[in-house]
Amino acid sequence: LSPARPLLGVRVLDLTRIIAGPVATRFLASLGATVLRIDPPNWQEPTLEEDITYGKRCARLDLKSRAGREQLCQLLQHSDVLVHGYRADALEKLGLDADARRQLAPGLVDVSLNAWGWSGPWRNRRGFDSLVQMGCGIAEQGMRWSGSGKPTPLPVQALDHATGYLMAAAVLEGLRQRLTQGVGWQARLSLARTARLLQQHGAAPGNRQNGIHAQHDDALSTIEINQWGIAERLRAAAYLPGTPMICATPGVKLGSSAASW
Repeated sequence: LSPARPLLGVRVLDLTRIIAGPVATRFLASLGATVLRIDPPNWQEPTLEEDITYGKRCARLDLKSRAGREQLCQLLQHSDVLVHGYRADALEKLGLDADARRQLAPGLVDVSLNAWGWSGPWRNRRGFDSLVQMGCGIAEQGMRWSGSGKPTPLPVQALDHATGYLMAAAVLEGLRQRLTQGVGWQARLSLARTARLLQQHGAAPGNRQNGIHAQHDDALSTIEINQWGIAERLRAAAYLPGTPMICATPGVKLGSSAASW
């Protein structure tokens, strides 16, 4: 495979929304993977679509319907990778628990995300980046760091973005395992676990409130023409040496493609 497109031909079924999962699958698309994102009918993500659909095809399925579930199973049978961000019990309720997914797609690299971890009483609870920052104490650390009088989350959705790149790394490791061992692979990540990792590592030396100054090479060298107009993209926060961030397609609107490979 070309170092510039190491995932060319790899099919990634994307059942994620908002930020963390889409960051992961966008990164995989930039490595050459074919990414098909599935959303429910009428789901919208204003202001995010332009960013997180880069390099992907986006379709809709009603997974509450029998026809929608059957079509999802057909897609899964022909997938190399599944990335999903549903609550821990959501796919189980659709008849697609981990065992069922393995039977449908032997050798599948199965990477999942939730908010609060995969054990304990909050396993199936909904959660978002800012809520997890509040619940895990990062917002209290932010209050002390900023000198504020109230809990202060980090200025960006740091848990989402960090977890997204960790999910992408898990996919790459899973593909390596499948290539070398001939077996499928499963990884489970959570925003709460990423929060713990960040807390364990602490702030970078010299970190100050004025942040990081813009650099001349922050943006990609190419201009993108998409459904919203002319766009300039920032480089990814993580990269592989010798592998430029190149996607085959621009950002698209959700639901703009058919639910098929």
